[in-house]
Amino acid sequence: MDSEIADNLKHRDLNWLSFNARVLQEAQDKRFNPLFERMKFLAIYSSNLDEYFRVRVSQLRQIKRVEKSIRKKLALRPNKTVKEIIARVKEQQEIFGSIFNNEIKPELAANHIVLVASEEYTEVQKQIANVWYVSHLKNTVNPFLFNPATESEIFLENQSLYFCVTFSDSKKIGFVKIPTDTNDRFVELGKQDDTYSITFLDDIIRHEIATIFDSQSIDGVYEIKLSRDAELYIDDELDGILAERIYKSLEQRQEGQPTRLLYDASMPKPVAKKLRKLLKLGKIDMMPGGRYHNFNDFFKFPDPTNNEKLHYEDKPVIKHKALENATNYFDAIRSKDHLVHFPFMSFNYVERFVEQAANDKDVTHIKISLYRVADESALTTSLLKAIENGKQVTIFIEAKARFDEENNITWGRKFEEKGARVIYSYPRIKVHSKILMVERTENDKSKRYAYIGTGNFNGDTSKIYCDHGLFTANNKIAKELSRVFEVLEGKLIVPRNKHLLISPFTTRRTFEKLIHSEIEAAQAGKTAKITAKMNSLEDKDIIELLYKASQAGVQIRLIIRGFTCLIPGVKGLSENIYITSIIDRYLEHGRIYMFHNGGDEQMYIGSADWMTRNLDRRIEVLVPIYDKNLFTELKDIFILQLNDNCKARIQDSEEQNLYVEKLDGEAEIRSQYAIYDYLKSKN
Repeated sequence: MDSEIADNLKHRDLNWLSFNARVLQEAQDKRFNPLFERMKFLAIYSSNLDEYFRVRVSQLRQIKRVEKSIRKKLALRPNKTVKEIIARVKEQQEIFGSIFNNEIKPELAANHIVLVASEEYTEVQKQIANVWYVSHLKNTVNPFLFNPATESEIFLENQSLYFCVTFSDSKKIGFVKIPTDTNDRFVELGKQDDTYSITFLDDIIRHEIATIFDSQSIDGVYEIKLSRDAELYIDDELDGILAERIYKSLEQRQEGQPTRLLYDASMPKPVAKKLRKLLKLGKIDMMPGGRYHNFNDFFKFPDPTNNEKLHYEDKPVIKHKALENATNYFDAIRSKDHLVHFPFMSFNYVERFVEQAANDKDVTHIKISLYRVADESALTTSLLKAIENGKQVTIFIEAKARFDEENNITWGRKFEEKGARVIYSYPRIKVHSKILMVERTENDKSKRYAYIGTGNFNGDTSKIYCDHGLFTANNKIAKELSRVFEVLEGKLIVPRNKHLLISPFTTRRTFEKLIHSEIEAAQAGKTAKITAKMNSLEDKDIIELLYKASQAGVQIRLIIRGFTCLIPGVKGLSENIYITSIIDRYLEHGRIYMFHNGGDEQMYIGSADWMTRNLDRRIEVLVPIYDKNLFTELKDIFILQLNDNCKARIQDSEEQNLYVEKLDGEAEIRSQYAIYDYLKSKN
């Protein structure tokens, strides 16, 4: 029996593949997802898998460098895990290819859109392709030849597409980079009758390959893509500016250790073997795939027909009944707390709050933590305006937010140049909290206004991420939030708090206390419930405590979008734990934690999952919902998610990803759409 199962824990990296399989299921869901949306789920699957290999599989490879005796003591078996990962991914890739070739392409054709391969070009299409190549690509395509007999190693850029070209009269191998970074991936080849023809940019290059290499002896053309290690292995020394070291180290992403070569499965084995040796790859790093790679480009697949039925119906944002027409947010927030729910409502409410603060003569301070900074936006503009207007602006920027390091640091420098106090990452800890505080002089006293959310301060992602945010002027909450910022500013080491949950200081301890309280209630024969929603569940101590709670009779109901290391539904261990996962139009991202608490229910929202990193190695903030009306509102939303019978899958011990079945006489609930209708009627 695997050590992961023997310890009553699933392996996080293996279970993550079950999450991505759910994404793949969405690409097959013809009932709820129009054609172009199913294509986007293929793109999401592909993008997810790329990051997974660049980060998680890379980390497993790093473990292999640890001395074998130490790995044995720690029960670490990276080779076995990687082999199982590869086997599962290959199965999923076959499903992926089947969906694309047997479902997506025929349905596109049925809707008068044909994907044309270079071998299928008509004479007219060949002319169009040639003209497009000359005008868009010829000057950017730089082929090179490689001689395996005299050269032992080759460098390919991370995540870039290449053609690997073989010749019948030479042992040399040709390579040409497919310049998708500066060109659209898809090219329209015109319309005939009522049908539009579209081709991959790749195919236009493939059609010109003999000209590119000035050779008529081309034997084979195979598309490949190399993924490299995405982690920046930077020593967390206490001296020096961590942000600067990260900025200088970003180029490692191009030069990192290769972790996967995705190649056309039609490539002959001798060529694949030769390529593997040139790239210094192991056999398990070779991943056969289809003719095309980088399916994340399908986010931009054109629809020349402009057929509305092929896309999701637009959902106009819901206007918040109190904030929409509020001319003064400070009055509105001072009178009562307010919840906003994205993407059903506009992120503009947060942006307008910051804008008002920037221009309000009585505002003295604005403090905010930014994890993933959007490109120039209303929020960044307002922060710059606040600096210009003489406000004291303190911005904490997480320099280690994966894949956003460069953008975050660039914005940090802009804010610094304008006069803001910018604080970057601390060694050994990330700041993941989504917090904002405004201080304002009212009646000669300082009054604090707070915003605490589950999602990033990013107007773009707010349109596709399901998140919640609380505006409050509650003195006790705002005072504790000010202490969090004092920690970030280096003025405090440990913040005192009774209301907020603050990692790494009190979040774990408070959650453990709340779970123990439910265990005691169950043991006393009273009603005991834990209901929670998060992105991932991994912390071993929390899982063991949930097992104890289940064995004591606590009813535990969880919604976990991503991976979970907990094994639910096992008799004598976790039979009282039931987990579902919702994958739908929007990305479920909110964290909600609710405890029965003897009938006096307690609820928290915030930035932390039940993962060790969120509890012990990050600055996280969760806020209790004290306003009774807002408590009811959020609970109603939560109940809709718990009762989803359209897009919820059961996370069981077998990882079957079975959909929750609608019972006879039961109403159909697609929770994201039901929440939209609920909020629309309420507002």
